[in-house]
Amino acid sequence: MRFIDAQMIDSVLAYPDLIDALATAFGSDVIAPPRHHHNVPLDHRPTATWLLMPAICARRGSDGALVAGPYMGIKSVTVFPDNAVRSGRPSIAGTYLLLSTETGETLAVLDATRLTAWRTAGASALAARYLARPDIQIMLMVGAGALASFLIRAHASVRPITEVMVWNRTRAAAEALAATFDSGPLRVRVVDDLEAAAHQADLISTATISSEPLIQGAWLRDGTHVDSVGAYRADLRETDDALVARARVYVDTLTGAFGEAGDILQPIKAGVIDKTHVRGELADLVSGRVAGRQTAAELTFFKSVGASLEDLAAAIAVYEQSR
Repeated sequence: MRFIDAQMIDSVLAYPDLIDALATAFGSDVIAPPRHHHNVPLDHRPTATWLLMPAICARRGSDGALVAGPYMGIKSVTVFPDNAVRSGRPSIAGTYLLLSTETGETLAVLDATRLTAWRTAGASALAARYLARPDIQIMLMVGAGALASFLIRAHASVRPITEVMVWNRTRAAAEALAATFDSGPLRVRVVDDLEAAAHQADLISTATISSEPLIQGAWLRDGTHVDSVGAYRADLRETDDALVARARVYVDTLTGAFGEAGDILQPIKAGVIDKTHVRGELADLVSGRVAGRQTAAELTFFKSVGASLEDLAAAIAVYEQSR
């Protein structure tokens, strides 16, 4: 059994190679059971959450039935809301177990927090391959948390982005993010006027936990692509009804979007759109079952919730490249 930490993951993964691996995964047969969601009651403390996300590589046998192999894995994520107050520790912790379908033994234990950051941004960039205009140059990053730098690098690996604007509720965090790109080829700068920045951007990526829409459809010029990665619960959202109604909408998985994504569920509940407004999921785009962007002028929107096959594909890539 191997133990693979965040530093090792960073040393072996790269964009766009991981994006290619995710494309292969979405185009193949993977058994992905529903995510397990368990409440963890604690004594005189906020209830914690334990999430389990399994996935199994599969292929078609001679009889056409799915046969497992060669890998399977499961991500365990815990959310303990009061950690910061009690111990100064992060509220979210995760571990990924990669196993062999030949013997059932554990092959590797990986840092799931870092693995998730790499694969989440990679999935968004995979969607951008089909949905963002090929000539885009200006990106707006909304949110300056742990995912932001990965999203910038992933999108810049698939599109000719030269300038990135960063907006965050706390300007200091945006400035810290921008500073990490000082020595690179991208021009990354902090902005304070979100509406003006949204109007200038060719691609907008959002990674926040906002409960109210941050990006409004009326702000966006024709041809913009919006990548919504945050707002992972039904009561959260990053985009308004006008944006979703105006856009060609795609999701990473239909099950996840219709189960958890407030940016999709709230417009449906309000009667602004129905489920048929969602054109398809990543697997549909990769396989060609549905078309992506059709014209340079249309607005496209991708909603990411996360899929266990993304974790499995990323864990396999790390394991095989680090051997």
